[in-house]
Amino acid sequence: MTMTDTPRLDEAALEQFVHQAVGDLAAAISGLMVHLGDRLGLYRALAGAGRLTPSALAARTGTQERYVQEWLANQAAGGFVGYHPEDGTFELSAEHALVLADETSPVFLGGAFETIASCFTDHDAFVRAFSTGEGIGWGDHDDRLYTGALRLFRPGYEANLVSSWLPALDGVVEKLQGGASVVDVGCGLGASTIIMARAFEHSSFVGYDIHGPSIDAARASAIEVGVERRTRFEVAPALDFPGTGFDLACMFDCLHDMGDPVGAARRVRESLADDGTLLLVEPAAGERLEDNLNPVSRLYYGLSTVICTPSSRAQEVGLGLGAQAGPRRLEDVLNQAGFSHVRVATRTPFNLIIEARP
Repeated sequence: MTMTDTPRLDEAALEQFVHQAVGDLAAAISGLMVHLGDRLGLYRALAGAGRLTPSALAARTGTQERYVQEWLANQAAGGFVGYHPEDGTFELSAEHALVLADETSPVFLGGAFETIASCFTDHDAFVRAFSTGEGIGWGDHDDRLYTGALRLFRPGYEANLVSSWLPALDGVVEKLQGGASVVDVGCGLGASTIIMARAFEHSSFVGYDIHGPSIDAARASAIEVGVERRTRFEVAPALDFPGTGFDLACMFDCLHDMGDPVGAARRVRESLADDGTLLLVEPAAGERLEDNLNPVSRLYYGLSTVICTPSSRAQEVGLGLGAQAGPRRLEDVLNQAGFSHVRVATRTPFNLIIEARP
């Protein structure tokens, strides 16, 4: 074969991949449809309502029937809602409602679709970053990234943090029950901090984040749920936040976003009491790329490409750890920061929960 020869194609493989790509195209536009359904309250109106016509759903949500009819057709074609041709009605099952309509459900994914929608808005910034190698600061994204991330992570924290993640750490729950000092580094809108503050009324909590609007929202949330007297939120970087003698330090889904994760972990190490503990929650991942060729890692690698890695590269050092670092790489970061005892305490399909001690 010469260099100008056309390689012989495997027609079956080509056809299979075309079908796969078309499936992804359908998923991409349907992701926007899910975001619209979430934002317009369409799923919430369908939940528990039984069979509804497009007209009835439009009336319940203050939307226009013709648009709702087309949206429902997309949802039925994707299997998100059921369609009953005998009477032209649509229905959201109880199982699907947990994923699409119930923000208290541990499997609610509306926030994930909101997060991804924000990424499409930031498309031009990502093109520039690829071309120049520059970073994109956490505060420089479409605002839906912050609310989407809150709604994405909060259900998992609500379901697992107090009931299983903290109990998996040696002696930490007993300290919290007796009255401990806790710092939540990279707290975002404060969901994790507030969940702990609600559960442990004798402990005190402080959350730090570099994003001022998130801190403002966290303060408002603390007041709303009545934990403001034992919870404080301040703007501060992970490399230089104030305070020492903490019994527990937490970093939830944020270490990989930091430009200098070793330096941030070292500052956390310095802030701990001699018998203190770091709770590190990171996205679930295996050690090697070949361990991560699955739908969850596909999602995380995509988000890491446009959110986590650019965030890191916008900061000092700009290591770009990535959202799929895996337990061995994370252990190495923590060891470099001065933690001598590091172990995976527990895990979920979406999270690694790591305990680190000095």
